[in-house]
Amino acid sequence: MTAATSQPLGDVRVLDLTTFLSGPYCTQVMGDLGAEVVKVEAPEGDSSRHIPPHFVNEDSAYFLGINRNKKSIAVDLKTERGRRLLKDLIAKADVVVENYRPGVAQRIGLDIQALREAHPRLIWASISGFGQDGPDRGKPAYDMIVQALSGVMSLTGEPGRPAVRLGIPAGDTVAGLYACIAIGAALYRRNTTGHGETIDVAMLDCQLAMLAYQSTYSLVAGTTPGPQGARHDSIPTYRSFMARDGRELVVTANTEKMWQGLCRSLGLTELIEDRRFADAASRLENKAELWEVLEAAFLLRDAEEHVADLQKQDVPAALIKTVPEALKDARAAARGMILALESEQGDEIEVVGNPIRFVGEVPASSTYPPRLGQDSADVLSSWLGMASVEVDELVAQGVLSHKLGAVAGNA
Repeated sequence: MTAATSQPLGDVRVLDLTTFLSGPYCTQVMGDLGAEVVKVEAPEGDSSRHIPPHFVNEDSAYFLGINRNKKSIAVDLKTERGRRLLKDLIAKADVVVENYRPGVAQRIGLDIQALREAHPRLIWASISGFGQDGPDRGKPAYDMIVQALSGVMSLTGEPGRPAVRLGIPAGDTVAGLYACIAIGAALYRRNTTGHGETIDVAMLDCQLAMLAYQSTYSLVAGTTPGPQGARHDSIPTYRSFMARDGRELVVTANTEKMWQGLCRSLGLTELIEDRRFADAASRLENKAELWEVLEAAFLLRDAEEHVADLQKQDVPAALIKTVPEALKDARAAARGMILALESEQGDEIEVVGNPIRFVGEVPASSTYPPRLGQDSADVLSSWLGMASVEVDELVAQGVLSHKLGAVAGNA
């Protein structure tokens, strides 16, 4: 382990064997929290480096958004020497994160159980589509696959229209976050037991867990929830509305006090005494009639006027923002959610930052996502004590990428 720092994971070494999104998202969070994350890539790099349409030099914006605070080492695992080198690095790691399809690790010579037995403190986290066991373990999975199979897509979109994928890759990112939670718990328990864990996170399981009350409704009442649109199954005053200027806003009036504030804001105080809307249950039962009245009232003023007046009545309300508008607001809020990163070559990008805050601590600066193989020499020197001449030999043998930084002390 590296020397401890003030960052929460500052003494944790993470070997990142992941590609695309679920795994890199997990390890980026760990890097944000101070872990030394070494991304092991094939000579051609993580596939996400090449996703169009936006690039900064040779790397895609997709890749740059999920790989800050990492180092990159490019190893050809098709070679015997490359596989031995990977095992040497695993022996020095606290955590290994991979998102191979089940069985692939074994095929490239990584016997997870044997590695865990050889290194009892090692935490091995596997992220896959369907888990390490079960009938679908060998099937490929991507974000939209697990959104479809979990029921999430059946809840997304407008009633009477085709199912819609969530506009964010929740199948991947949620799995990455659950993996982070599991790794954090395993690191905590290791402090007591001295032993690591083998972690099995399935993207489909994570999406099922995110169904929240919709799954409980179905299990308890036998219902089949349908597309939600911008509405709520239980609270008819928790939805979006169109305003006079064509902009949409959302209102979440989910208590009696908020319901009354909504009525006052819209000039509909007579609804407070209307028996059809006397309480939450009756409003739900008569939601079609209620919506007709509310929708007409919202069309009488512009969206920003409604939001301002509703907030004066202590009714939560907000405009539906575009992504650029939301990012502009985040910049103005100055909570560090827009990060400016600069590479050693002078490339500059902005990315969305880490939402985790520790009160009283200044967030550590973040590093630009690594070029392919840029840290190979440095990592092999610091983790394995390898001299520059040995690194040169691995390059000559085709085991390592040629894009190398200098070995510390041997430049």
